[in-house]
Amino acid sequence: MRRIQPGALFLVFVFSLFCAYPLTVRAETTYFDITASEVRKIIVAVPGFTGSAAAPGNAGMTVAKLITDGFELYSFLNTIDYGRYGGRKDADWKAMGVDYVVMGEVNSDSAGLAVEGQILEVATNRMLPGRRYRGASSQLEDMALKLCDALIEDFTGEPGVARTKMAYISDATGRKEVYVTDILGRHPRQITKHRALAVSPRFTPDANSLAYTSYHRGNQDLYITDLRQSSQTSSISRRPGLNLAPAFTPDGNMIVTLSVGGNPDLYLIDRQGKILSQLTERAGINVSPSISPDGRTIAFASDRSRGGHPKVYLMDLGSRQVRLLQNSIGECSEPAWSPKGDEIAFTGLVGGSYQVFVCDRNGGNVRQISSGGGDFESPTWAPDGRLIAATRKSGGRSQVCVLSKNGKDVRVLLNMRGNLSFPQWSPRLP
Repeated sequence: MRRIQPGALFLVFVFSLFCAYPLTVRAETTYFDITASEVRKIIVAVPGFTGSAAAPGNAGMTVAKLITDGFELYSFLNTIDYGRYGGRKDADWKAMGVDYVVMGEVNSDSAGLAVEGQILEVATNRMLPGRRYRGASSQLEDMALKLCDALIEDFTGEPGVARTKMAYISDATGRKEVYVTDILGRHPRQITKHRALAVSPRFTPDANSLAYTSYHRGNQDLYITDLRQSSQTSSISRRPGLNLAPAFTPDGNMIVTLSVGGNPDLYLIDRQGKILSQLTERAGINVSPSISPDGRTIAFASDRSRGGHPKVYLMDLGSRQVRLLQNSIGECSEPAWSPKGDEIAFTGLVGGSYQVFVCDRNGGNVRQISSGGGDFESPTWAPDGRLIAATRKSGGRSQVCVLSKNGKDVRVLLNMRGNLSFPQWSPRLP
């Protein structure tokens, strides 16, 4: 484990919602490598925030709880239970084995509220420089999550993902409909009310819209809805046969599976559904495209191999050359390209169950990261490239779990009514 040097935390004052603060940068910063298999859990305490505006509506506890929930996305952090120290800021942290304590205040401000956070490094008893966010009282949750993501960046060098969203399918109403929630599962929102099967939601690169496939007209049709409103959905493709959910290119076009020629093939289309080019042609069933961050390569699943089992292939979009990603897992599908561009997650069949695997972008270093029983499907990366969400089917229940890419931890991410499937992690929100 690599320890954070004193002073590495909170060295950058962050731009607030309305005002910017000066930046201070340290030349040398050491971060925790949270992907290393031998990393020790960091013990953190988050007492309730105090201050002039902390009491009304329990704002101080709201902020502390949101930061705690955001921390719990990461297996390298162990946030101790609030009840162990009664919420006191002057507890005997060393005796409790705590490494860091988040100290904060919520105060009245000309903008409405100001949320401030500092870190106490227990080993040195040093209070490190902090961050301050200003905004309206209605923005309290967002300010708390911004602070949480900033703290994760101080630990790891990469901003956290507490302000992202998750799209998924749920049968809570008796029909499989599309939903979107914040990543902590606090504000679920039903997107479709078709009363028909919907599958495979996909965020646009700006996270403002969501595409999905629905059967409500009797065919597998492709739709898109602007998440900034709740009254209108537009069709992208209603061609007879398959119109399966897309992968969005960096320039806003889409790669989709259509069966207009009789065979399920990959096509490049624009946002209005116009076919720009055909990418595969009658080489088996070609589905589940995922595009590399640079937009040059797609990973997709196809049963074109001699054995007829689906495997993951890569296509160079410039030359249209196709090659097998890896051959160590006999049957695999549902590739998902890491937002870092260096790795690909996919679903593979091993020992009679489906599991999530990760490999290098060239197919090397294949490793299973799911564990704990059940079938794991539909992997999707967090925008930090360190966490992966997937569906786990076990005991007649289907849940969305979060996995660390080092394979050390599997936890339920969304604990909601109904069976959940087809998770899709959003890009970072502005």
